[in-house]
Amino acid sequence: MFAKWGSIAYRRRWVVLIATVLLAVLGGVWGMGVFDKLSQGGYEAPSSEAARADKVAEEAFGRQNGDVIVIYRGDFANPLELKKIADHISGFPKDDVLKTVGPVPSDDKQQALVAITLSSGDSNEQIKQFEDIQKQLNVDGFTQQVGGLVPTQKAINDMSQADLTRAEMFSLPLVLLLLVIIFGGLVAASLPVVVGGLAIMGALGVLHGIAIFTEVNSFAVNVASLLGLGMAIDYGLFMVGRFREELAAGRTTEQAVGRTVASAGRTVMFSATLLVIALAGLLIFPHGFLKSLAYGGMSSVAIAALVSLTLLPALLGVLGHRVDKLAMPWRKKEPSERGWRSLSGKVMKRPLLFAVPLIAVLAALGAPFLNVQFGQVTEKVLPEGNAVRVATENINHNFSALSNTGLKIVVKGGDQAAVQEFLGKVKDVKGIGEVQPLGADKGVTSASAGLEHDALSDESKQALEDVRALTPPPNAEVLVGGTTAIVTDSLDAIADGLPLMIGLLVGATLILMFLAFGSVVLPIKAVVMSALSLSATFGVLVWVFQEGHGADLLGITPGPLESGIVVLMAAIVFGLSTDYEVFLLSRMVEARGQGATTEEAVTTGLAKTGRVITSAALLLIVVTGAFAFSQVAMMRFVGVGMILALALDATVVRMLLVPAVLKLLGNAAWWSPGPLKRIQERLALHDEPVDDDFDDEVREPVAVG
Repeated sequence: MFAKWGSIAYRRRWVVLIATVLLAVLGGVWGMGVFDKLSQGGYEAPSSEAARADKVAEEAFGRQNGDVIVIYRGDFANPLELKKIADHISGFPKDDVLKTVGPVPSDDKQQALVAITLSSGDSNEQIKQFEDIQKQLNVDGFTQQVGGLVPTQKAINDMSQADLTRAEMFSLPLVLLLLVIIFGGLVAASLPVVVGGLAIMGALGVLHGIAIFTEVNSFAVNVASLLGLGMAIDYGLFMVGRFREELAAGRTTEQAVGRTVASAGRTVMFSATLLVIALAGLLIFPHGFLKSLAYGGMSSVAIAALVSLTLLPALLGVLGHRVDKLAMPWRKKEPSERGWRSLSGKVMKRPLLFAVPLIAVLAALGAPFLNVQFGQVTEKVLPEGNAVRVATENINHNFSALSNTGLKIVVKGGDQAAVQEFLGKVKDVKGIGEVQPLGADKGVTSASAGLEHDALSDESKQALEDVRALTPPPNAEVLVGGTTAIVTDSLDAIADGLPLMIGLLVGATLILMFLAFGSVVLPIKAVVMSALSLSATFGVLVWVFQEGHGADLLGITPGPLESGIVVLMAAIVFGLSTDYEVFLLSRMVEARGQGATTEEAVTTGLAKTGRVITSAALLLIVVTGAFAFSQVAMMRFVGVGMILALALDATVVRMLLVPAVLKLLGNAAWWSPGPLKRIQERLALHDEPVDDDFDDEVREPVAVG
């Protein structure tokens, strides 16, 4: 199947080339419209109790959220000073501001809080409305701090966009330089970059189409850019490297294209399918944020693979031996495999000496993950000293009852006297501070309960549990919302979906790798290796980002890990580790199919792919590692996590541990029950390249022997 497509891609190379470029460019031009449709929300579970509390309160009172919180400083023991603030905020434009609450003085009368609810419920429109009124927040004679949900979202979004631009400006030239060094020529080095650019443009077009029908978080674009370029480089390295290998063996351009697609192209297809399925696991969860990341990741990876299997063979067919044009001086010699063969020999000689200590080290690195704590995106992802973060922390500390960090109590139905009695019981709950009524209308009563501890602390979570455990008033329903409730309900929803996601990842890996390689042992080994790599990565991330080791060096505030980002990282890291496993095993299985022993097959696979895998990992580290310097903590988490995962997986796991385990398994590594093997062969997925030439008339590979 793949050999035949390689022949078609060569014969129709100009048609394939023009059609692919045209579709990708048109998709990219249309996809630029996605930036006006991106959302800043989607972090909560929409069907949770916290979400229902917001919905019931909004139906009864309209939007109650203090989207923008302003703290003015002055002598508010003087009522005239408070009146100045009140007169000023009454002049806000009605098109932008639904209502205001305050000014409410602090206990020391040195500060006064104003809560502004914007008229729109759409996160994008709210940011525009906030920008409209931002200059009008200044009041002569007073200083002010501006915080709250919308300013925090705007600050995160602005910093993320700036960081993405800076990361691309830093990483793209460095990636191109490294590609030139790795390939030894400008023409060959440019091919993966072309594929990556087209993949990103196509992904933007897909995201724009999705955004018309559903909410898409802005971080979907970051993920699409990161994975689109990263996987295009991976696939380009693998396919261009194989093409040059075939040309060096004396084959014609057509033969080289056909064999490249039949071998490397087939591997790319299986690898991309596994990564797309891993990212599709994010769709299991109800959170719009995770679904958005799935849309961005799946579209970019799928398009990167599609372009690699269409445009790239066509380009290689057009270029032929000219793929080595503008070569560097060191390109005159073929890359030596001696070092990789020597490494394989050392591992083969003492497999236990390598396997046991490496497994122990990976397990030790993963141990801190047993104590992981999860949280949500808050102002703490912003740098210390950031104006919005400072303002929001001030609000939470001095105006806890009016901040977004308290519990929101919503009572639907019931006698008003009984409801007030219930709110009195809420105030008596340990960890609850001031309880402030927000309104009563249409049979619904709303109140805000301040928390004496940080919203995501164990004490606040226990207070939430205790409030929810209170007996509601007769004939009434009590719903508890607020930040602590949103985070808790969100984590519960993730915990509910996690087993299904794990089952999907493991099941897809076992089935697809069996179909690719015809062994039931290799897929099981791949899952175990990927799990070790994943646990070690997250163990180190917990040790740094949660427990705070090296936090000062990275400029982060230690705290619970954002659950959505952790789930995203799990899908990406598992998918990438399986990606490199497929690259490595494909050449081993190919050698095994040609009669090599286990040791010979492992050595050949490592020699043929060791340079490709480590180079791909290095390039992807450059692409994603630029995020390690982001101002936003969760983007820094992604950057540091990707550096750790790629460095561990492409060196320790794939180059040392996998060969050692395969040596210990021996011939058992290739075993499969007869009936399953026949099914796999009948599906014609075991499409190894043949050793003979293409027949000039038939233009199909002819099987010999």
